[in-house]
Amino acid sequence: MSSIQEVLTKVFGPVRQCLFLAVAALFMMWQHFKAFTSLWCNITCQGHPKQKRNWSMNAEVDMLSYCSKKWKGEALNAKQMRKVYEDVYWKRNIKTLQPIKEDNYSMLRAVMFQVFSQAIPFPGWMKETDILKLPEKLLYSQGCNWIQQFSFGPERYAGPKVFGKLRSCLELFKKEWVDFYTCKDRMERKKMCRSLFSDDAKENKVYEAVKFIMLHLIIEAHENLKSEEPIPSFFHYFFSRDSSSDPLSYMMNHLNPVGDTIGLEQAELCLVGYALEVKIKLLRLTKFNTEDFETIYPADHKRDWHEITLMTDDDRHYNIPVIAN
Repeated sequence: MSSIQEVLTKVFGPVRQCLFLAVAALFMMWQHFKAFTSLWCNITCQGHPKQKRNWSMNAEVDMLSYCSKKWKGEALNAKQMRKVYEDVYWKRNIKTLQPIKEDNYSMLRAVMFQVFSQAIPFPGWMKETDILKLPEKLLYSQGCNWIQQFSFGPERYAGPKVFGKLRSCLELFKKEWVDFYTCKDRMERKKMCRSLFSDDAKENKVYEAVKFIMLHLIIEAHENLKSEEPIPSFFHYFFSRDSSSDPLSYMMNHLNPVGDTIGLEQAELCLVGYALEVKIKLLRLTKFNTEDFETIYPADHKRDWHEITLMTDDDRHYNIPVIAN
């Protein structure tokens, strides 16, 4: 060490020697700090995996940038989709979109995010009906004991505990909707959205509540159909299918798998819009420049219902287009 110092003194001089040693010491301290930080992050992530939260609603992005990342390569369908995105960008004046997490709750997530973030009013029929009592009402008043087979997405069959779980979902659903609607500050609602849509447990409860409300309306429509009372036209489509000719088959074949193995079908948007009293506009990019590109659900919506818009380029996952006024 002494020989090195002698050389440094002769070559660089006392001042340069001090500067060199100081820089070397700072460099070693920085290396130790990075190693400690990396170790701490690994320990934290491994020890507390439940604390990691991913927001299922991404920030708004440029339409063409999103397309270029999703539809890469020279395959024919990729080229066609890039052309469609470009046409929509210019002809429809849709410059940005908000990407949604791609899973089997995608459609419900895109709908409920807009309902909450826009502070859309609570549905009129839900103001007159206590939705928290619907599980017990259907069981005891209408004898639908098969509701015990209702599945909660990835949790699947809940058995005898289903009524407690349903009430918990409906309570959260109602509370969140009331909280969002009564919050008049847009930035505060944005914070509330970030909190809800980064909590998988709460988020999924909201979607399961919507599914059960859809089931309730299916049961109600089926009863009205048997008594020859008028029902919205789209219910006839559901009951004409072999897979949903009655409420039980509808639940087992179309609702229970949602969130687990499949997402909602586009036809179900009629029922979602009817349940939430919103007019849902769907833009299907694969049908651009055809009459099927833009569809409204339900077709017989009320004039005073608020409008929300969804967009899909694969008929499975849904994003939110930002429509320029």
